[in-house]
Amino acid sequence: MKPPNVLAMRQSTCRFAWLLIALCLFAFPSLSYAASGPLDLTASFAGIASVVIFVLAYALVMSEELIHMRKSKPVLVAAGLIWALVAWVYVQAGMPQEAEAAFKETLLEYTELLLFLLVAMTYINAMEERRIFDALRAWLVRKGFSYRSLFWITGCLAFGISAIANNMTTAMLMCAVVLKVAEGDKKFISLCCVNVVVASNAGGAFSPFGDITTLMVWQAGQVPFGGFFALLVPAIVNFIVPSVIMNFFIVNRQPAALTENVWLKRGSRRIIALFLVTVAISVLCHSVLYLPPAMGMMFGLGLLQFFGYYLRRSLPRSLERKRERYSRRGDWKKLEQLGSVVPFDIFSRIARSEWDTLLFFYGVVMCVGGLGFMGYLSLLSETLYGSWNPVWANVVLGLISAVVDNIPVMFAVLSMAPDMSQGNWLLITLTAGVGGSLLSMGSAAGVALMGQARGIYTFAGHLRWAPAILLGYAASIMAHLWINAALF
Repeated sequence: MKPPNVLAMRQSTCRFAWLLIALCLFAFPSLSYAASGPLDLTASFAGIASVVIFVLAYALVMSEELIHMRKSKPVLVAAGLIWALVAWVYVQAGMPQEAEAAFKETLLEYTELLLFLLVAMTYINAMEERRIFDALRAWLVRKGFSYRSLFWITGCLAFGISAIANNMTTAMLMCAVVLKVAEGDKKFISLCCVNVVVASNAGGAFSPFGDITTLMVWQAGQVPFGGFFALLVPAIVNFIVPSVIMNFFIVNRQPAALTENVWLKRGSRRIIALFLVTVAISVLCHSVLYLPPAMGMMFGLGLLQFFGYYLRRSLPRSLERKRERYSRRGDWKKLEQLGSVVPFDIFSRIARSEWDTLLFFYGVVMCVGGLGFMGYLSLLSETLYGSWNPVWANVVLGLISAVVDNIPVMFAVLSMAPDMSQGNWLLITLTAGVGGSLLSMGSAAGVALMGQARGIYTFAGHLRWAPAILLGYAASIMAHLWINAALF
């Protein structure tokens, strides 16, 4: 029999190890909903080695800003090593088909997400190329709003736009507006950036298309499409509470007037309409035909390709008509701009997608899928959701998303697939989405703005407003528990 102090040390070490595994599993997404494999590998050499590989890969990803290595590289290698260990164990046990089937199931889930995101990114890039976002920025700049008005306008626009576009794109658009209008006023720019990050994350929490977290909950079938709109009021509360507090710290003066004219490129409004049609088709595919939403998105990509073909073929005629029109008017500035017009190329829009992010998702999906097949996710689910009240578990996971990313937290929960009410699934959607606002590194929007407004919007500058953001986080949870009590 082991001495009591040795047993206590071993038990303490085991607890620490499981805590580390839990945090690491929450640190990356997984779309794998497969159950654990027939072999429990959590205490085997292959299982422990896989956890160590995953932790090392996670450390390299967290060090991206220091070592300047893209985050997709370590997780791609880790995914290959983990599944190689899984396959090796199952080959030795005479069950190679089990590992192969699990890998294919995980890969299928990732493929659905890849196709969905690829189309969404392509549409956003197409709208950017047609200068839709530039036109919005120029309109706000020309109006000459006061600092306080600009603070609320950019926040409200970030909240609204992020419901249909991703929070990172929305935040970068609003940050560009603030940088343009309030150039030189670092304090106001930093305050606006904090507000934009909070608003972008909150706006994406109540829409199935607002964030990858809500998208995955919808694709997993845990909440119907219309069910997410129950989070509208809690999301507004999450945005309004810290914004009202920050509003009192704004020196309300008028920025210098700026003039910037932006002309939309041909077909811009029709591309917006095609994007809305694509979203509607995707919703119908999932809710009526019970097909993956990715099918509807790929159909929409085909529509965009046909429209791109039309734009290219009709470009010479369009340019000729515009030359005649501008010549009659004597508008030499617009005539000069016609010389720089290039044909619309859909594949160049696809190439501009965030491939490092998409490959990063592949790596972490396969890593967590492999660890789940070994039995770690089942064990973690039993420990967390079996011992805790789901409400408290979801609230704590939202706080964890401030340290890691909100997307990984949600995907890890989906991988564990705990038995929860719709109210609790909406709660984890809310907390994982808005919890990332507590720190600048807790969401893609915050990380993007630290690069865009480098030296102005910083980790410390965001941390200064963490108490106000935490108050909004608590208020939004209470609003959800009160308004949507019937869903629990």
